[in-house]
Amino acid sequence: MKLKKFNIKLTFAIVALLATTACQDKLDELPENKSFTQQTDYSISSNMVLPLNGVYASFNGIAWENFPLISVRGDDVNAGGLGDQQDYAETDKFNYNKDYWMYNSVWQNYYGYIFNAQSAMEQIALYKEQASNKALADQYIAEVKVIRAWWLFTIARVWGSIFIPTSSDPSEMLVAKLATKDEVMKHISAQMDEAIPLLPAIHPNKRADIPGGVTKYTAYAVKALANLELKNYQAVADATGEIIKSGEFALETDYYNLFKIKGKLNKENVLEMQYSDFGKGSGDNYAYLYAFFGPQGWTPKVTGAGDGWGFYEPSLKYIKFMIDRGETTRLQTSVLFTNRGIAELQKDSKYTTLPGWITNTTPSGDRINDYARALFASGKHYLPSDQLTPGRTDYGTNKNFTCIRYAEILLMYAEALTQGATNSTMTALNAVNAVRARAAMPALTTVDNAAVMNEKFAELAMEWGTRYYDMVRLGKYSELSYDGRTFTDSKIFLPYPQTQVDLLPALKK
Repeated sequence: MKLKKFNIKLTFAIVALLATTACQDKLDELPENKSFTQQTDYSISSNMVLPLNGVYASFNGIAWENFPLISVRGDDVNAGGLGDQQDYAETDKFNYNKDYWMYNSVWQNYYGYIFNAQSAMEQIALYKEQASNKALADQYIAEVKVIRAWWLFTIARVWGSIFIPTSSDPSEMLVAKLATKDEVMKHISAQMDEAIPLLPAIHPNKRADIPGGVTKYTAYAVKALANLELKNYQAVADATGEIIKSGEFALETDYYNLFKIKGKLNKENVLEMQYSDFGKGSGDNYAYLYAFFGPQGWTPKVTGAGDGWGFYEPSLKYIKFMIDRGETTRLQTSVLFTNRGIAELQKDSKYTTLPGWITNTTPSGDRINDYARALFASGKHYLPSDQLTPGRTDYGTNKNFTCIRYAEILLMYAEALTQGATNSTMTALNAVNAVRARAAMPALTTVDNAAVMNEKFAELAMEWGTRYYDMVRLGKYSELSYDGRTFTDSKIFLPYPQTQVDLLPALKK
């Protein structure tokens, strides 16, 4: 057997760069897959999938603090207050502390994931040299490219100019130049063009080898997102049009349960992080730490079900926007109401009389009691206590975490068309009305860009900061200047974490 050595080079500084940041509140994190053997037999082709599996493990094992930091700055969501994470609350108000532990942790987490991906592609390429099925090796590398692109896309929206690693050697960051956000998005789009022809043309839930794994349509979705940031609307229409006309995706009719157990590997999901307790009340449990989003001190329908930390709440602005539109399905799904929150709404004379269904008891029978940190909690990050596997008590455990949904594909497609792109797959009006129909909202007779953006606000609130990044991209800063906040273009990106600035020359410039 022919053996080759595979080494990951680390300088002392880069070890520090990728070291785990301690925080007393970081509980029960899943370990990240960062270990690689020093010597591997690349002639065993059946092991070629192992580096790919490691990347999926990193993708699903996302650190809990990543999403809250990425998503907290829009006018759809507020950071819960009265806690020990004051700098998190200040970030929501566009007051940034470059020394805040969460900034450094999220930077480190994502670059750890990205270097894992670089390493995996290099390892798969070594297997390919001796593999009989070289097309499968190409597919695996393409899958890694898509996941790596999602990670690059996410952090570029947060920090703007970032590094684009070209190898598995983290020390390259000591000499590499920063790529602008636009350069990152163009790189992602080009990478997806390389990946698309090599991936299976099926829904992710139809993959027998890796259920829920990356497919051609995941790559098209990531390409569309990157080109949306570039305002290359024709490329957005082309990519989303391919997803729509594939016939592989459909809107889940039950919007409420889309974000719960029924939503796992749902026909609507294009990309999702997967978790499981294997249907057992004890033993192994791979889970995201949803407690960050949950209400404190609730009265669950199932006695003993754990509560949350209360650090994440839908905004009053969003709730009023939804009430004004006559929304029921999406508002009831997206917001968990407390009596204190309802009373706060009613202080505004316009909302003295609220729809009768607005109560502090969810449709699933869990009661959301008043708690100090927030007026409301996110329903999209809520799993009803009666959907927990008996024996499991952690808030939200066994629930998947959706990254990209078909509803977003339809609305991006409509947005692109209202910005001047052309595509014959369907009309912008039909795309918007499909999303509205699922939410039991009346059909529109005409649609313009403003209507599409309102629909995105209603449909995608509290999902990956979509609202914030939309308003930034369109220059609608007044929407983000709400409830005492003042947003300017100087606040678009977070400052680089000071720990990283001290290590990496390019960040000092």
